[in-house]
Amino acid sequence: MKFTSTRNFDLSVDFAKAAKECMPLDGGVYIPSADSIEDLRRWIYYIDKDTSFTSIAGTLTSAFLKEEFSPIICEAIATSAFPFEPTVKQLDDKLFYMELFNGYTGCHRDFEVSFLCSYLETIHTIYGGNTVFLDFTHGELGVLLSKVLHNKKHLKAVLVYEKGTVRGIADEDLGWNGGNVFPVEMEGSEKEIKSVIKSVYADVAFRNDHKLTTATTTNIGRLISQIFYYPYSFAKIKHLVDGDLYYACDAGNYSVLMAGLYSWRLALPVSGFYLPATDSLSRDVKGDPVMLDAFVDISKRDEANVLDPANLERLESFFDRNSLMMRNFVFPQVISEKAREKAAKELFIKYGIFSDKGTAAAYAAIKDEADNIYNDEGAVILIAQNHPSLSSDYCRHVLGEAPEMPENIKESLRPVQLNKPVISTAEELKTLIKGL
Repeated sequence: MKFTSTRNFDLSVDFAKAAKECMPLDGGVYIPSADSIEDLRRWIYYIDKDTSFTSIAGTLTSAFLKEEFSPIICEAIATSAFPFEPTVKQLDDKLFYMELFNGYTGCHRDFEVSFLCSYLETIHTIYGGNTVFLDFTHGELGVLLSKVLHNKKHLKAVLVYEKGTVRGIADEDLGWNGGNVFPVEMEGSEKEIKSVIKSVYADVAFRNDHKLTTATTTNIGRLISQIFYYPYSFAKIKHLVDGDLYYACDAGNYSVLMAGLYSWRLALPVSGFYLPATDSLSRDVKGDPVMLDAFVDISKRDEANVLDPANLERLESFFDRNSLMMRNFVFPQVISEKAREKAAKELFIKYGIFSDKGTAAAYAAIKDEADNIYNDEGAVILIAQNHPSLSSDYCRHVLGEAPEMPENIKESLRPVQLNKPVISTAEELKTLIKGL
């Protein structure tokens, strides 16, 4: 598979370059080239409920990277990345539920970052070189990278925190104790800290010299692995569904939606995606989806921000400004707070499921459209991206009780005292990176 840019379709690079560089120099973000996406219809209809997640991930990795690696190496990348898998449950005749929080920290990103790191470690082991992740984090990403980079030889991470927010990293995974994670606290607000990190990435020579990349979904290497969720869930339930299949998910940063659309382009038989509307992706007076950014010509926009994934730009590029096509696949629903709470209560009372705000809003979105969805034997897969115990306060407020928090998530919330100098400038951050 080849990759191009949302702002220059003449660009063509392989997956390794896209994953290592994270962003093209034209200010856009990497996307799969339309003419390099294969039709995998025969394979999709061959897999079934007994096909493992790692088998599906390995096969898709091989399809994406057949020009780079053999099928055996692709299978090894997937096997190394995923000691866990999603869970798909049937809630009733027409509603299914996919959990993506069965990894290291209870977040869907566990799958994606683990795959990205497994891939990068493999290419560096074979061809040499190293990669350094440079990211801002509230804590979750730091915990995850400390798990995923444990014992890796070619990957390190410099993670920037607001002062006093480091948590969940084991002592042996800290860089100064021989590990691969270098957490650093910085003075200032989140906005100010991100501005400093962005300025480091803007120094292209420095970025290239020190092999910097991001673990956000700005990096296509992380986003592409989210495609795995869709054929896996389809394989689990296809013997139970006779009509149209829809997915419902939280909007988030739209990476899960983008991965679903790429799955459809691979020939996954999905009829549409329901999600709660946001200020960025909502509905016009006719009920059609509309993107706020689309009103500004792409040539007049600022460059994409490496720390704030530009998946709406990917969405816009996917449909190539074809509003009619988008209207037939993406269904943003305006969800009130009252409707979201009602949906959360129904999920709990009817199915025994605790939900965070995003999952509850996604469920509310399909409730509003039940007549359209369930006509002609239609079915829905509701995607839960994060463990509900991470939203215990919301659950307790709406439901009167909260789910038990697994031990691995409790550990990820443990405060960590670095006892290291706090920095405040880009030059100090660069000095730290040079020291690696």
